[in-house]
Amino acid sequence: MATKKSSSSKGKTKVHKVMKEYKQGGLKSGSGGKVKSRKQAVAIALSEARESGAKIPKKKKKS
Repeated sequence: MATKKSSSSKGKTKVHKVMKEYKQGGLKSGSGGKVKSRKQAVAIALSEARESGAKIPKKKKKS
């Protein structure tokens, strides 16, 4: 019986992949420049995970 991968598992693997790329120095931003900030790398990772179909909640805005 084949088990379906959960969306949170998809998200974790995608984030792990992007963060590894960032640590190796190969992560590029949308404009083509090298990503230097860890926060920016996390934002890119979450964005890509959402695109791949993972259910990741949006950041809550302070009111």
